Amino acid sequence: MGLTYVTVSLRSPGAQNGAYEALFLVDTGATDSLAPAAQLAKIGIQPVGITTYELADGTLHEYPFGLARIEFMGEITAGRVIFGPDDAEPILGVTALESVGITIDPASRTLKRLPAIPLK
Repeated sequence: MGLTYVTVSLRSPGAQNGAYEALFLVDTGATDSLAPAAQLAKIGIQPVGITTYELADGTLHEYPFGLARIEFMGEITAGRVIFGPDDAEPILGVTALESVGITIDPASRTLKRLPAIPLK
């Protein structure tokens, strides 16, 4: 199976300029999104907490996280963004996807809009 990528723009909440835009790997196994720490600091996103995350190899790592405005596919949401290593590949987590009613089709590996966002 191939990987799925989408262009994402991150901003500090309330900011009108100063965005970080990149191609993010869509990772439905990740709850939160991740971007290089230097890029987040550059646009004014500050850490607000630290959480322990389990990586794909099973190891546990503590990473700071901040809050960001997340824009992709014409949609806007907000959520946690992990301050990853500066050489990290940006990741769009499932929380951001689900919050705007977008899911990934497992057969075609494409992003699809749901007809409505479930409230149940």
